[in-house]
Amino acid sequence: MAGQNDEWVDDDAGGLVPLYAVAGRRATADISSDLNLGSMVRATTADLDPTYFEPHQVQILRLCQRWLTVAEISAIGKVPLTITKRQLADLIDRGVLALSSGTTSSAAPTRDRLVQVLDGLRAM
Repeated sequence: MAGQNDEWVDDDAGGLVPLYAVAGRRATADISSDLNLGSMVRATTADLDPTYFEPHQVQILRLCQRWLTVAEISAIGKVPLTITKRQLADLIDRGVLALSSGTTSSAAPTRDRLVQVLDGLRAM
């Protein structure tokens, strides 16, 4: 029998807020096609009033004072990737996060370009 002081919740239990609430009730919303696991984002300014953002968005903005990948933000925040991507897309739309150019899935290097880079490295 458990004692009166035994805690039934620990870090492994996860958050007490449903994921659809964190996502603004958009858990199945379409995610910007420009965001993938390796996409890099950074806050556009450090001077933001946290009262205008959701708690998870504030956490993201504090983390993103330097360039971070979508995967890193999701892992550090312990929030599922789809929710993190939705929050990032919202923050990018609001202009408070910048998406690094060249990190989109459409900007993937071609095979020819990779061969050129490899040849250049071998020539060094």
